[in-house]
Amino acid sequence: MYFSVKEKLLHFIYNIGIYIVAFGLKCVAPFNHKIKLGVTGRSKTFDILKNALNKNDKTLWFHCASLGEYEQGLPVFKALRELYKNHKFVLSFFSPSGFEIKKNKSIADVVVYLPLDTKQNAKHFLDMVNPELTIFVKYEIWPNFLNALKKRNSKAILISALFKEDQAFFKFYGKSLRQALFVFEHIFTQNEASKTLLNSIHYSKVTVTGDTRFDRVYSQLEQDNTVAYIEAFKQDKLCVVAGSTWPEDEVLIAEYINAHPSNDVKFIIAPHNIKSSQIEKFQQGLNVKTLLYSEIENEDVSNIKVLIIDSIGLLSKLYSYANIAYVGGAMGTKGMHNTLEPAVFGIPIVIGKNHAGFPEAQVMMQHKGMVSISNQQELNKALNLFIQHPTERLTSGKKNIEYIKKSKGAVVQIIDFIRR
Repeated sequence: MYFSVKEKLLHFIYNIGIYIVAFGLKCVAPFNHKIKLGVTGRSKTFDILKNALNKNDKTLWFHCASLGEYEQGLPVFKALRELYKNHKFVLSFFSPSGFEIKKNKSIADVVVYLPLDTKQNAKHFLDMVNPELTIFVKYEIWPNFLNALKKRNSKAILISALFKEDQAFFKFYGKSLRQALFVFEHIFTQNEASKTLLNSIHYSKVTVTGDTRFDRVYSQLEQDNTVAYIEAFKQDKLCVVAGSTWPEDEVLIAEYINAHPSNDVKFIIAPHNIKSSQIEKFQQGLNVKTLLYSEIENEDVSNIKVLIIDSIGLLSKLYSYANIAYVGGAMGTKGMHNTLEPAVFGIPIVIGKNHAGFPEAQVMMQHKGMVSISNQQELNKALNLFIQHPTERLTSGKKNIEYIKKSKGAVVQIIDFIRR
């Protein structure tokens, strides 16, 4: 592909920018825990690969930006484990939110931070991994890594891709980035709009499969979702599970709980941030009996109104105990968390107001399985509706599980392509 002088300049600026970013991250790292984790982790990547792999290993490489993309790709990863039993699986993350949680308990044989996207790093990484197949999830597009794969004629695909018109790939100045997209042998998109955008830049090797997250959450029904002590806590009462909450959510939830102290409804709150200071602040704002999950053992939980989950990794199972779910993040600007996890259990869902960019939320709201609220009054109305009207609660929940069932199936299409 021909590149103009301007395009070559932009490509040069990109590569210089990566080195500037690397320097900046090192400067900031001592003052930011999350950035420090990434900087330190990336410095260990090549040593980890050296110790875990040898030249005779057959490998598959999966790359995910963070934990959300990992969960999105997990059903595909699991299916490929069955197909490639003699291969080692290398999993890379860009964000600490993925690596730090999955470094010791993921489906992969090797878990590393992805080095920053320099030509040297890309060459060194691929010299060590030498993947037979590479899978990127959603919209992680790193030009130098992808161009290095192309030079090796190494097969790569992008799954659960989601594109928007304002992205650089579709602008006049984005030719070099578009070239990176053409490295993928095939792109599996979540929707028709993404396919149309790819077609507009003459990329035609694209299939609309939907979002693999539907397959991921549906598989939750086949697992053991038991969480210790929750049955004793819930008893035969209605249960509202508020998952991945932020302070903006918790203020409203606390006000509702305080105004409705009846023992007929129990609440499980799973904050996104489990720092003790934040949990303590939320707990102090409640005028009812509360208990932390870390303190539940040997406690009489029958009279506890609110159980606060100060542990991670339980939320997807906790939703199985819910009659109503509140999913956090959308009351503020942090970004809404996964609404498909509670939807698969056939329960109605309440979310905040900032849900633009989440197509699954738009669909569930259209189907009357989800309610968006903007203030305390609207939260009160939504929860009272589902608590006081069983028919409304069950009907709304049924709409959500029907949506999940209708939308799953992306994994089968992706695996069929890889098998060819």
